[in-house]
Amino acid sequence: MRDRQVSRGARRAREFEAFVAGAAGRLLHAATLFTAEAPDANPRARRLLTHALAHTYARWDRLHGEDPYDCARQYLATRFARATWHRHGAFGRARPDPRCPLAALTPQERLILVLRLYEGVAEEQAAALLGLPADRVHTICDRATATLLHPARATTPRTAGREVAPS
Repeated sequence: MRDRQVSRGARRAREFEAFVAGAAGRLLHAATLFTAEAPDANPRARRLLTHALAHTYARWDRLHGEDPYDCARQYLATRFARATWHRHGAFGRARPDPRCPLAALTPQERLILVLRLYEGVAEEQAAALLGLPADRVHTICDRATATLLHPARATTPRTAGREVAPS
């Protein structure tokens, strides 16, 4: 009996290690986009990833045919959403890194944009995951996309076309 438990535990550990080897990079990138940190300095994203992987490992035996990547991504997104929208964590208080391409977006816009466009989650699934109506997810995604495609230009004094008299 003990040998069977040891064997099962070893198999579980090997399967989970293989999953982490294949999925951790993409999940970390998604978490980095959520938190709007620089890719080379992303402690909040790494903390999010650690929590998501720990949660997935705890549920590993109960997944029963479910995709572990979906489980980890769902936990990653809901933990980020809970921390930012309710302001109960370091994720909501931190300022985005200006080098991050999504820094101009709000946390909610970043979350929905990453889920929809980077992760390919359907609008209805993202809405169910976040507890929002599908049309709200659609609107937020459109607004975030427009913000990225047409960033607000900094107002600078117009000097073009004016001649400056020499002094």
